[in-house]
Amino acid sequence: MTRRATAQAHPNIAFIKYWGNRDDRLRLPANPSLSMNLGALRTVATVTFLEEEGPDALILNGIRVEGPARDRVEAFLDHVREMAGFRGKAVVESRTDIPAGVGLASSAAAFAALAVAAAAALGLDLSERELSILARLGSGSACRSVPPGFVEWVAGDRHEDSYAYSIAPPEHWALWDVIAIVSEQHKAVSSSEGHRRAATSPLHALRVATAPERVARCREAIRRRDFESLAEIVETDAIWMHAVMMTSRPPLFYWEPATITVLQAVRRWRDEGLPVAFTLDAGPNVHVLCPREAADEVARRLEQVPGVQRVLTSGPGGGACRIPDS
Repeated sequence: MTRRATAQAHPNIAFIKYWGNRDDRLRLPANPSLSMNLGALRTVATVTFLEEEGPDALILNGIRVEGPARDRVEAFLDHVREMAGFRGKAVVESRTDIPAGVGLASSAAAFAALAVAAAAALGLDLSERELSILARLGSGSACRSVPPGFVEWVAGDRHEDSYAYSIAPPEHWALWDVIAIVSEQHKAVSSSEGHRRAATSPLHALRVATAPERVARCREAIRRRDFESLAEIVETDAIWMHAVMMTSRPPLFYWEPATITVLQAVRRWRDEGLPVAFTLDAGPNVHVLCPREAADEVARRLEQVPGVQRVLTSGPGGGACRIPDS
């Protein structure tokens, strides 16, 4: 008997960042975080479980993948098989338009889609909360790509208590993310390794201790659709996270020269009256937030900044969901 299901999910951009784990195996975060799904980008994953035993197969954008990426998927699927009492192998076919390994949350979308598809293929009837918990085991930020729109990840004290939920649907606020791509080179140090280094920074403990207050302020700014307040808090938190990276042992530098050029441009444009704010995940590329009505102008300006290779634009997106098999 063959069991098969397909699901899609979107990446997310964190306003209050996830950086550092209290438990690396379970990906229990050191602090709560808050994000927005990006509806214009997506990953679609089809999972087929076969009765025969053997190694799982991973096919990404039509190319068979081996090595650590396949091993990570197989380890994740072992959790799903254990939940379902199933012992067969899996074939995972994934298609994505998200550049991988450059700080655009490609793994978040991948494991959110994989969690929904794998659970459905094996007949597991999981709630949204349970799916977010499951997705977290593959990639911490994947739990935030399961619910729709604007999403908060509760840090929790145990595996069962660390989950994500929607604080507002996508239609709540026409907030746009205009992404300046300054490099598509796969980063040399993975986010997983960066999480392990976080606690070596003298700034880490203070960042973690003050994160709940920033989450509360960010949540309220989203609730009120207050762009000025959101801008201040997301920039502060992004700088905090990268300061932790840069003061870890060994230090971790994701920024490129063009990254700084974009950051300086965004600050100058805001001083000139354009409603913009920057944030960065674990990579060199800059997410420029703005109201939807300013997005075309922001994109036009970013395309003219030296070092910007291309620009991606997205509004808020929905949650991970099952779709018909292709």
